[in-house]
Amino acid sequence: MSYVKVWLHCVWGTKSRRHLLDDEVRHKVFSHIKQNALLKNIYIDIIDGYTDHVHCLVSLNADERISDVMRLLKGESSYWVNKERLTAWKFEWAKEYFAVSVSESAVENVQAYIRNQENHHRKRSFREECEEMIRRYNFKINNDDIPGD
Repeated sequence: MSYVKVWLHCVWGTKSRRHLLDDEVRHKVFSHIKQNALLKNIYIDIIDGYTDHVHCLVSLNADERISDVMRLLKGESSYWVNKERLTAWKFEWAKEYFAVSVSESAVENVQAYIRNQENHHRKRSFREECEEMIRRYNFKINNDDIPGD
């Protein structure tokens, strides 16, 4: 048996950065994402976000691919939001996402960062947060391709 634990900090936004995740909707959606992940054997340690995006800390198994996990989480949850009519508008996630590795020693810091999203976004927008992640992790992307645009 192989023993694998790869921590990822995953972030994705609503299409066009629409602020569709008010407090009530956000909590329902995040709870649903976590429950659905369990059914698909995807381990989400913590999930939170703000009105236009999601952060989660995921632990990948040996047989999971980042793109598959993101497709399952994003695709199913947007379908569910629309089926449940949780928003007045058609709900969609942006195509793009961030996924960065997290060392075991940094897991508690990332958990705290994710847990503090509401306070964090009183001071800076999701776009500013994305631009900071691009700089910090040296992503090579077009400014037009920032997740959530």
